[in-house]
Amino acid sequence: MKVKKFKGATMPEIMQTVRKELGADAVILNSKVIHEGGFLGLFKKRKLEVLAAMDPVRLPNKKAIQQKSNVTSLQEIPAKQIPPEQEDVLKEIREMKQWMKRTTTTNQTFTSNFQVTYERLLDQEVDQDIAYELMDQVQQRLKDEEVVEHKVNQQLAFEMKHRIANNGTYGGEIFDKQLIHLVGPTGVGKTTTIAKLAAHTVLERGKKVAFITTDTYRIAAIEQLKTYAKILDVPIEIAYNLEDYQKAKQKFVDYDHIFVDTAGRNFRDEQYIKELGEIVDLNDEVNTYLVLSLTTRAKDMEEIYQQFNTIPVKQLILTKKDETSIYGPILNLVYKHKIGIAYMTNGQDVPDDIEEVSIEHIAKLIVGD
Repeated sequence: MKVKKFKGATMPEIMQTVRKELGADAVILNSKVIHEGGFLGLFKKRKLEVLAAMDPVRLPNKKAIQQKSNVTSLQEIPAKQIPPEQEDVLKEIREMKQWMKRTTTTNQTFTSNFQVTYERLLDQEVDQDIAYELMDQVQQRLKDEEVVEHKVNQQLAFEMKHRIANNGTYGGEIFDKQLIHLVGPTGVGKTTTIAKLAAHTVLERGKKVAFITTDTYRIAAIEQLKTYAKILDVPIEIAYNLEDYQKAKQKFVDYDHIFVDTAGRNFRDEQYIKELGEIVDLNDEVNTYLVLSLTTRAKDMEEIYQQFNTIPVKQLILTKKDETSIYGPILNLVYKHKIGIAYMTNGQDVPDDIEEVSIEHIAKLIVGD
């Protein structure tokens, strides 16, 4: 396999060079933004760096061979002719074929401010296919107008809001169930978040609430929630198993809402969801919120969501907004899974550092003012 690295100011410029040197069947293995040049670390220029490859495997003489590039179509290669050590590479090439075809065979390439905005979406870790789809529509709508950055951003925000408008519900609301569960991996701030929600429910809505914690893995978590319970003057019960959980529910049957803090675990632990179901009743009439941290990598956020997809999650709650400037993964989750977002937290203060989320809020975080 012939692999080569290319650099340029824009993707269309790089793609022309790739096609010229590697042929029409070349594929993009990786792309990223780099900064080069400058003086004493200043005035560096922003460029794109692309890793492209050409598949050298050819068909037997009896098969049709492409005349110009003389490169075999991967779909026509019999599996037995592919060396085992190349299977992973060839699989990745197949997956990139469609992207390469779209980029090289259509007229929907991005120029000027369209390209700048597209690259900014990628820097925000918006999924590449989602970013391309959004910018393709923006470019089509503005192609006959003067292209200035604020118009591109306005149209992008409009497209973004339009496409996620029906993907779940957004913003906090008066809880319509007695039981409110917060689930999610360890370290995302479930205990602090549940205290904020309970505080708002007590102080602003005048509701009678109680706590149940099943996070018996961390003594600190129990003590933390006990402290919040004492400050809010609400009762708390500790559930070590499903029987304890059912008893606590019965004890608080006359309360308006019961906030349940569940234990966090390594999200890659396949037993986590099973064990969670052995402690709390996930099939009961509850509002369940999946808590995710915005400091988590986009790929890991997707894996965490998939881990919890067997649970009837009502909305997402996103934490640690104040600890990151990357918000693209929010759009990825909402767009792909049609799940809404209730709240974001932006600090440790209880009950202040929590805010309701709207579609406009999401667009502003990613696109800007």
